[in-house]
Parts: sequence; structure tokens; C-alpha cells
Amino acid sequence: MIKKTFFLIGSMLFLASFLMLNSCGIYRPVSAKDYPPDPKLRVKKNIEEGRGFRLMGGKKKGGTFDFASSNELWRAALDTIDFMPLASANYSGGIIITDWYSDETSSMESLKISIRFLTNEIRSDALDVKIFKKDCNANNECEMYEEKGDLIFEIKKSILKKAALYEKENKKSGKPYRGTSFEGQGTDGPNIF
Repeated sequence: MIKKTFFLIGSMLFLASFLMLNSCGIYRPVSAKDYPPDPKLRVKKNIEEGRGFRLMGGKKKGGTFDFASSNELWRAALDTIDFMPLASANYSGGIIITDWYSDETSSMESLKISIRFLTNEIRSDALDVKIFKKDCNANNECEMYEEKGDLIFEIKKSILKKAALYEKENKKSGKPYRGTSFEGQGTDGPNIF
């Protein structure tokens, strides 16, 4: 009696697992003409199509994964404007946009900075920095315009200087980014007005 019960339960489990696996798509009828009869050719075709897996070597397909922490220019830009709140930072899109920022000394004017990365190389034309200024009067009527002048140059210079220091540190140590701060080397601090 116990053997019949175990047999019945085992059969039901086997049947249930077979039905579940079948519904997952394990079994699908295929035409023999779609696949070469030689197993080596089938394996080659499956690998070319990206199906299956390889153990111990073989040509590996895959993407190149660049992370923001490995890009000195990106890190330097974030470190330069770290006192400002970020509205958007998209590494894959190559853009950083800050939110409106005003310090305690001038509550009637605010700045917004946009930094576009044109290349990952540390050079003067690698960045496109735009600064927008918002001046408000006592009635809360605001005028917004794009700022031109020395501040853009100073921000670019600060970012490039820090990026060069980060790159030099990485080459010297041979280790990835450790989060070292370069405060006091090329920036005037958070007061940018």
C-alpha cells in the first residue's frame, strides 16, 4: 500500500514537472532541414547565433563596460560642482545638469550649469559648459539668460586640472579611483558668484 502511494505521488510529480517544463518552452518541434546533421556545424551555428554557452575559453563576445568612476573627466566635473544640487547626470548621454543654485549671500540670483562631454579625452575642447543665470527682483519677477565670460573658462579649467590630476594619480598608482579629494588645488570653493 505504501509503495503504491509513493509510486502514485512520484508519477504525479513527474507528470506535473513534465507539463510545467513543456509549457516553459523546453520542447519545441523543429525541422531537420534547419539544422546541419554534423554536430560540429550545429555547435558552430548555435555559437554564431549566440545560443548556448562555452566553457574554458573560446572567443568571448561581449560589450565594453565603461563606468563613470573610471572616467577622470566625469569624476572631475562632478567634484567641481559637488556643492550644487544635480537635476540630471547621465553618463551614457554625456551630460550633467545642475538645479538652480544660490548661496546665502545672494538669494535674488541663481545659477544653473550644464556640462556636455564631447569626448573622454582630457583636452580643452572636451567640454561644452553653459551657465544660466536667473536674476529676480523683490516682486519675484525673474529674468533668465545665458552667462558668458570668465566663469565658464574657470569651471572648464578647474575640471580639466582635476581630471589631469586624477589621470596622473591613476597612472602613478596603477590602481582605480579611490575617492581622493583634491580640494584646494585649482578651485576657489563653492562661492561662484
